[in-house]
Amino acid sequence: MTNTTSHAPAPQDLNEEISGGIGDSPLRPDGILKVRGEYAYSSDLQAEDMLWGATLRSPHPYARINSIDIAPALKHPGVYAVLTHKDVPGENIYGLKVSDTPVLAEDIVRYQGEPIALVAADHPETARRALAKIVVDYEVLEPITDPERAAHDDTLPKLHPEGNVVRYQPIIKGDPEAKADVVVSDVYTMGMQDQAFLGPESGLAIPAEDGGIDLFLATQWLHVDQKQTARALGLPVEKVRFTMSGVGGAFGGREDLSMQIHSCMLALHTGKPVKMVYNRHESFYGHVHRHPAKMYYEHGATKDGKLVYVKAKMYFDGGAYASKTPVVVSNATSLGVGPYVAPNVHIEGWGLYTNNPPCGAMRGLGAVQPAFAYELQMDKLAKALDMDPVRVRRLNTVEEGSTMHTGQVLDSPAPVAELLERLETLPMPPENRTEPGDVRGLPGGLSNTTHGEGVVRGIGYAVIIKNVSYAEGVDDYSTARVRLQAIGGEPVALVHTAAAEVGQGLITVQQQIARSELGVERVTIPPADTNVGDAGSSSASRQTYITGGAVKNACEAVREVVFERVAQRFGEDPAHLSLTGGKIVSEATGFVADLVDVLGDDVIEETREYHHLQTYAMDPKTGQSRRVHVQHAFAAHRAVVDVDTNLGLVKVVQLDCAQDVGKAINPDAVVGQIHGGSTQGLGLAVMEEIKVKDGKIRNPSFTDYLLPTILDTPPMTVQVMEMADPNSPYGVRGVGEPPTISATPAVVNAIRNATGLNLTHTPVAPEHIVGV
Repeated sequence: MTNTTSHAPAPQDLNEEISGGIGDSPLRPDGILKVRGEYAYSSDLQAEDMLWGATLRSPHPYARINSIDIAPALKHPGVYAVLTHKDVPGENIYGLKVSDTPVLAEDIVRYQGEPIALVAADHPETARRALAKIVVDYEVLEPITDPERAAHDDTLPKLHPEGNVVRYQPIIKGDPEAKADVVVSDVYTMGMQDQAFLGPESGLAIPAEDGGIDLFLATQWLHVDQKQTARALGLPVEKVRFTMSGVGGAFGGREDLSMQIHSCMLALHTGKPVKMVYNRHESFYGHVHRHPAKMYYEHGATKDGKLVYVKAKMYFDGGAYASKTPVVVSNATSLGVGPYVAPNVHIEGWGLYTNNPPCGAMRGLGAVQPAFAYELQMDKLAKALDMDPVRVRRLNTVEEGSTMHTGQVLDSPAPVAELLERLETLPMPPENRTEPGDVRGLPGGLSNTTHGEGVVRGIGYAVIIKNVSYAEGVDDYSTARVRLQAIGGEPVALVHTAAAEVGQGLITVQQQIARSELGVERVTIPPADTNVGDAGSSSASRQTYITGGAVKNACEAVREVVFERVAQRFGEDPAHLSLTGGKIVSEATGFVADLVDVLGDDVIEETREYHHLQTYAMDPKTGQSRRVHVQHAFAAHRAVVDVDTNLGLVKVVQLDCAQDVGKAINPDAVVGQIHGGSTQGLGLAVMEEIKVKDGKIRNPSFTDYLLPTILDTPPMTVQVMEMADPNSPYGVRGVGEPPTISATPAVVNAIRNATGLNLTHTPVAPEHIVGV
C-alpha cells in the first residue's frame, strides 16, 4: 500500500494529455525482457574471432613478488597472450579519488585477489588452465588487518608511501567538554557487506582501426572509467570509447575498475576482440565492498530527553587501496549525529589502509555505518530515560532551518518528525501465527524447529539522514543531448546521455521528462556511451536529480527553438506557448499548429548541462562548512520481528517505511526502490557479512554469503511524502539509498527490544542471541 501526500506543484499543467509523463508510472522498456530472461547483459556479448581473458590473482593478503615466470603459460596450446605489469602501455596506476592502485602488481601485493597477470586464450577453460601455469615467487609478509591499530600504531609498516591513514576528519561544534544529566555510550561494529549484484563483472573489448579501443561493458560511470583506462593504455581519451551494455545490478560495486583496463590491454596486444567475465568466486575478489567499521559513540541528554552532546570516534577499514574511503569518512562524520539537533558535537573519523579486501562504494555510502550506531544509541538513551523511543527521537529532530553540526543550514523541508508519526500510527501485524498450530509464520517454522516456545516479538524504529549527490566542492554535473524531429508523421524525441541504467529505472525517467517538457509520446533513449558529455556516476541517489536536470534543460532549449519558429511564422508570443499532445497551443488563441508541421524535415538538437548548488570542503580541523552537501534525504522504518530465543533465529514480520522523496517522478519506481533498499538493509541486519580472517575471505560464494530471498522479505507498507526541494528540478529528492540505511538499525532495534540484549554488531547472528 502506498500513501502519497503531495506538496509539489505539477511541472506543466498543460501536459495532461501526454501519458507516461512526470507523475505517471509507465512500464519500463526493459522490464518485460528481463522478466522473460530475454534481456542481453554485458556477459552475453559476442564477437567474431573473440578471445577470452582471465586474471591471475594473489593468494596472499600481503607479499613481496620476487619473480614472475610466464613462459609455461605462453606455451600452453590456445594461448594468445600472457601480460604482466611490464606490458602496461601507459601508467600502471589508477584510482577513483586517489591514484594508488596498480593495473597489475609489480613488486608488492597488498590484498588477497590482487591482479598480477592476464591471459588471452581461445576458450575460457584454456585461459584458466594457462593461469595455473604462471609461476610467481612470493615472500609472504605479515598482513595489517586491524584498522584501529593502523590509525595509531606508527611501528606498523607503511602500506603506502604516505602512511596508513587515507583520511582523518574531525568535526567540532560547541563545547567538546559539555556535561549532561544522562549519558549512554557503547562500541558498535559493522561487518563487511557485499553488493551481491547478480550480473558478474564483464565486458567485450574490440580493437579499432584507428589504434584505439571500443569497450562494451557494465559500469556505473562511463567517463571516469574511460579516463582511467586511457591513462593506463597510454592513449588519448578520444581513442578509448566506452558503450554501456546491460547491467545486472551495481549498488556501488561497479564504480571502481575491474576488467576494463585488462580486457583492453589484451585486445590491443592480440589485435582481436577479448571478452572477460568473472565467475561468482572471482567477483568477490574483483570488486570493492562496504567498509567495515568500529564506532565509539557517547550521547548526553537532559532529564527531559533533549540532546546535550554527541561524541564519536569512527574507524573505517578501506582495505588495500583508497577507492571511495575519503568520501566515506566525509559522509560518516558530516552525517554522524543523524537527523537530530545537538548543540555540542565532537566527532573524529579515520579511513585506513589495511591488507583486508579493498572497500569502496556501496548503497548508502558512509551513512550506513554511523546510522546503525546513532539509532541504537537513541534507543539506549530512551531506555536510560524510561521514555518511549519514538518520543526521544521526535524531541530532537531537525527541521527546515536547523543547523547541522557542520554549520550547514537545512534549506529545504526536513519532515523527520512527520515520518516517525506516520509509522507510529500504522496498524501492527497480527501476533505470531494466524491459526492454532500453524508454525509456518514463526522463525524457523518451515523447518519445524519450533511450536512457539521461546518466541518473542519486538518492535524497532529508526530514522536517518543521507546526503544526495557528491559533496565538498565537487562539481557534480551531467550532460544531455536532446533531438526533436518528425518521423513517419509523428514528432519523436531522442534523449542521449552517458548516464548508467543500473536497474534503477533511469531510462524511464528520462523518457518521462522529455514527454512532459516536449509534449510528445515517442521518446527514444540510445545506449549510453562516451560520445556525449559526462553524466557522472549512477550513485549517491543523484541521477534523477542531476541527469534529470540536464534532460530538462536540454528539452527546454529545444522547446525554445520551436517557439521561436512559431513566433516568426505565426506571430505568436513565445512566452504564451506550450507543447502538448504533439500540438503547439497558445494561451490566448488556443491551437496554433501541429508540431510535425513546424518541424518539417528539420532536426532540432540541443546539448545542455545541469550543475547543482555549489558545495564546499569541510575545514580539516573543525569540519565546518557553509554547505557540505547538495541535498539531504530522510527515511524512517518500523520493524516488527519474532525471535526464537532458544535457537537465535529471527523472522522479520513486517518492515514499514516512510520516506520523503520531494517529487515522485515515477511513483511505482519510487516504491520499488524503497522495497529493494529496505530488503538490502534487512540483509545487513541479520545475515550478510563477508567473513575475513587474517586478510583472507572465508565465504566467497552465495552458498556461504547469505542473501535475503523473497521468503525472507516481509510485507511492507510504504508511506511516500512529497515535500518539494526548491533547489532541485521538479523538487525531486534522492530515493534509492535512504531506505537501505534506516532498515538495518530498525531491525536490530526490534531484535534488541524483543530479547533485552545489548546487541552492538550487525549482522546479528544466532550466536549473538543465544550467547554461544
